[in-house]
Amino acid sequence: MTTLLSILLQTTTFEPDTTSTTVTTVTKVGEDLNLLGLLEKGGWVMIPIFVLFFIAFFLFIERYRYISKTSRLDNTFLFSIKEMLYAGNIQGAINYCKTSPFPIARLLEKGLNRIGSPMRDIENAIENSARVEIYNMEKNLGILSSIAKIAPMFGFLGTVSGMIRTFHNISVANKIDISTIASGIYEKMVTSATGLMVGIIAYFFYTILTTMIDRTVNKMEVTAIDFLDILHKPASK
Repeated sequence: MTTLLSILLQTTTFEPDTTSTTVTTVTKVGEDLNLLGLLEKGGWVMIPIFVLFFIAFFLFIERYRYISKTSRLDNTFLFSIKEMLYAGNIQGAINYCKTSPFPIARLLEKGLNRIGSPMRDIENAIENSARVEIYNMEKNLGILSSIAKIAPMFGFLGTVSGMIRTFHNISVANKIDISTIASGIYEKMVTSATGLMVGIIAYFFYTILTTMIDRTVNKMEVTAIDFLDILHKPASK
């Protein structure tokens, strides 16, 4: 009886604490899986992807500020020009457009400078000035659109690079296990995901800017139509 009790006590004493070991391992793995650590596993392909992201972000901020400035227009701006034209003060209207901080005023200035010419000539002058303004707003949007397409391609390049590394590690180690293929799989997945994310963000930026441009162009068209109506009314009196 004493011998049997001693054996049971020894068995209980030397039983390994697998729960503690498992918790410690899970905690360690969880600590290792942080964002910076994952990005570092993407390899050299992550460098051009991040460069593309910063270029896209810079272009978005610069274009957003420019387009926002271009689309500004005081509600009393056109009314003031109307009052000057009805009073016969054409030069005053031209000077008012020159000193106005609103870029749309440059369109009306071109039209005012051609008062006395056929109406079609005035319309052409406004349209040509509008094309220049639209071109200035769309400047560098092509680069942003290209980034939306190129970034996922770099992600695919990282996928190919990761697979090459995987097969190279297998050939060197002459065996297949997790430690052999892990680095290549990390590079493959991280670069693919990052490239897609940068492409999506760049396309989102591009969509926002093109929508802003469309709204600004519509505002220019409405302002130009109202301005031409003002020119027609005095002539009909």
